[in-house]
Amino acid sequence: MAFESLSDKLTAAFKKLRGKGRLTPGDIKEAMREVRLALLDADVSYKVVKEFTKTVTERASGTEVLESLSPAQMVIKIVNEELCRLMGGENQKLSYGSKTPSVVMLVGLQGAGKTTNGAKLAAYTRKQGKRPLLAACDIYRPAAIKQLETVGAQLDIPVFQMGQTNPVDIAKAAVEHARKHGNDVVFLDTAGRLHIDEELMEELRNIREAVEPSEILLVVDAMTGQDAVNAATAFDDALGITGVMLTKLDGDARGGAALSIRSATGKPIKFIGTGEKLDMIEPFHPDRMASRILGMGDVLTLIEKAEQSFDEKKALEAAEKLRANRFTLSDYLEQMNQLKSMGDLGDLAGLIPGMDAKALKGAKMDEKAMARQEAIILSMTQAERDNPGMLNSSRKKRIAAGSGTSVVDVNRLLKQYDAMQQMVKQLSGKGMRKLQKKMSRMGGGGFGGFGGGFGGGFGF
Repeated sequence: MAFESLSDKLTAAFKKLRGKGRLTPGDIKEAMREVRLALLDADVSYKVVKEFTKTVTERASGTEVLESLSPAQMVIKIVNEELCRLMGGENQKLSYGSKTPSVVMLVGLQGAGKTTNGAKLAAYTRKQGKRPLLAACDIYRPAAIKQLETVGAQLDIPVFQMGQTNPVDIAKAAVEHARKHGNDVVFLDTAGRLHIDEELMEELRNIREAVEPSEILLVVDAMTGQDAVNAATAFDDALGITGVMLTKLDGDARGGAALSIRSATGKPIKFIGTGEKLDMIEPFHPDRMASRILGMGDVLTLIEKAEQSFDEKKALEAAEKLRANRFTLSDYLEQMNQLKSMGDLGDLAGLIPGMDAKALKGAKMDEKAMARQEAIILSMTQAERDNPGMLNSSRKKRIAAGSGTSVVDVNRLLKQYDAMQQMVKQLSGKGMRKLQKKMSRMGGGGFGGFGGGFGGGFGF
């Protein structure tokens, strides 16, 4: 995961400070030396690192910090604030402008993930109530139009294309098409190159002049480190970008691009791509990212993921059924599928304060085991799902044959289901009310389903 190495090194640096009752200027100097080395190793530009450590040192060397009861915590607080400031301070939302349809122009080099992440962004805006249209303006890369049509079909978002004609004409026609068909935002998937050249920039400038986009978003690969910063600077000089989307932050990117782009261009990172799946895109929140880097978790993003994954009404119904001991195997299957949609356990662990994400690194839900469980439940009659106690030997053999599994698999599923039922009985009364109260403080009813579903095991 991006920032993992940086996070580890910063944590180690601050661990030394925590053991001291009082800090001296020498302690601060040594800690900042380690912070500087950690940032440089993360591929943050030297200029940015120099200014960052200078600012933190000045703030951390004040009397208020050195004489405080928890000086190490004060230093961490300062570093957190400065990291947040370095990355832009606060989340910058997508700008739609006053014209309808709004035009978002996606630009970038080949290989950054522009086409796929542009489609992800269009799907994200649809969740915000928009009616997006994707426009295929890349006429050079083989299969670029087909790729856009494929991801558009997967997301059920319309794609406008005119084949291998002039990209400027395609852009203008796409805006007119959107106006006639009720699409209020158009995403232009423009051509990229393997390197920056004047021909590419001239074409992009012509498109910009023709459609007057409200946003020019540069899509850059976080894995390329300082090259991403160089690309951002070049595109900004040539086009005047309005923001950046960083992709591939789920890889082993060292994080330098995220920490340097704002300083280099003055333009905010607005979105980040966090995985290959078409729903893996997030608005970029500098304060939350700073917390993740410092190992302090990101509860707000965790809650948002849960809210997106769980239907609150269904979660409350599931919690009520658990309390009343009416939680059937159909409900179990529904909760399992909702939990599965939240993604990688290791990634989720990194959002929980105090959780050792490394301990869960690479931990994933066993999708094959979950698929077997789903097949088993779907091979049951409704009566059997509602009352698993009626499953005798012959019924289990029939279900195993119908699901392509074994009786052992059927028994394993029933054992997990029984374990969940027993857990809920133990939490009944005061225990259940206490759990509900805690869940509600964490983010509403959506977590009710998460708590119940997670307890079942689901084949990890």
